[in-house]
Parts: sequence; structure tokens; C-alpha cells
Amino acid sequence: MTEQKNIPGHIAIILDGNGRWAKKRGRPRSFGHRAGTDATRRIVQYCGELGVRILTIYVFSSENWRRPPLEVTMLMRLLIEMVRREIRELNKNNVRLNAIGDLSLLPGKTREVLEEGIRNTSANTGLVLNLAISYGGRAEIVSAVQSIVRDCLKAKVKPANINEELVGQYLYTAGMPDPDLLIRTGGDLRISNFLLWQCAYTEFYFTPVLWPDFDRSHLDEAIDSFQRRERRFGKIMES
Repeated sequence: MTEQKNIPGHIAIILDGNGRWAKKRGRPRSFGHRAGTDATRRIVQYCGELGVRILTIYVFSSENWRRPPLEVTMLMRLLIEMVRREIRELNKNNVRLNAIGDLSLLPGKTREVLEEGIRNTSANTGLVLNLAISYGGRAEIVSAVQSIVRDCLKAKVKPANINEELVGQYLYTAGMPDPDLLIRTGGDLRISNFLLWQCAYTEFYFTPVLWPDFDRSHLDEAIDSFQRRERRFGKIMES
């Protein structure tokens, strides 16, 4: 188990490798996505035990809408199943569900079930589980800029007062601290349009482990790596 000191307050995860995991076993991609939900359950529970305050997982990107329609439909149905199945466990573990992204693009039933899950866990005070769904970092920034411009035209905001703090108030993650640690599974060394603004000073950790295989020991390794780093945020640390 990892050291209990200096636990990242906000962990973000790009959970990659479900399809490859299934292919290695001669099974359809849907088999891998279902196995991935089991990994998600393990990591959510463990983050709660460690005292992580926010866990943001990249469930479905804005680019994923370009996948084959059959796979997109399957993923939306799987999201419904996952939310319905996990609500009792989330409440038991005091986890509050949240979602970030352009939720207006979700099918009606998927959005309805997701919003119901968010309402049903809204009183919980433990770990915040952010599901990044229909999410794109560039689209998020564009949306924030558009909202700021509209408020400038309504004289709610003065252009001279626009700064980083104000921009942050217009992002999907308004009111949340930036991620301390971003983990990407599956071996790729990129962040794929995920939390572009928020990850300016985030520590990155890449692992070849495919998401369905990712477990507590792998999260321990990522956190141990984080704990060995010196976070200077552009400053020079005194000797």
C-alpha cells in the first residue's frame, strides 16, 4: 500500500486499452469495455480509502462520437447500466457523482439516468467522482470563451478583468482544484485533449497496463512516483 502522506488531492485518469484487452482474448470490444467498468469500480473504492478528494476519469471523449454507431450505442447503454448498478455502492462509500462535458449531446435516456445518479448522490461528502463524458479540452475552452464574450456584451464582465482565475470559473471544472496527478493507461504517451487548461502543472504518469488490468497495486505505483517528485510550479526550491 502506498504512503499515506502527500496523497494527490485530485487524480485524473485516461482509461485506455479496453479494446486491445478484449482483442488479446479473442473477444469483441464490448467485452473489454465491460471489464473496464470493473477496474473503475476498484479504483473508485481505493481512491476513497486513500483519501483522494476528486477522481476524474475520461469515460467518453468528444472525438469518440466518430466511432462506429454500434459501438457508441453500446457505450451509452453501458454507461446507463454502470450508473444504475453503482448508485447503492457510491452512497454506501459516501461518493458524490458528477459529470463534465457537453452533456447536451448525450442520448435522452443516458442523460436522464446520469442526472438521476448525480441527484441521488448529491448529499455525499466524500470522494467526488467526475465522469468526463462527451468531453474535449479544446471545446471546453472555446465554450468558456464564448460565455465570457456573452457576459462582456451584457456588461457582466469587463475585458480588463479577464484573468486566469476568471477563465477557470467558466470551465466545466469551476470550483474544483486542478489535477495533481494524471494517469494514462494503455501505453500511449499523450493526453488526448483531456483537461488541457487544468493540467498546466499536473504531474503525468504513463503505464503500459491496459485499463481492465489496472488495480490497486498499479495505482500505488503511480502515487509512489508522484510522491517522489518535487513540484516547483515554476519556482526554485531552496536548498
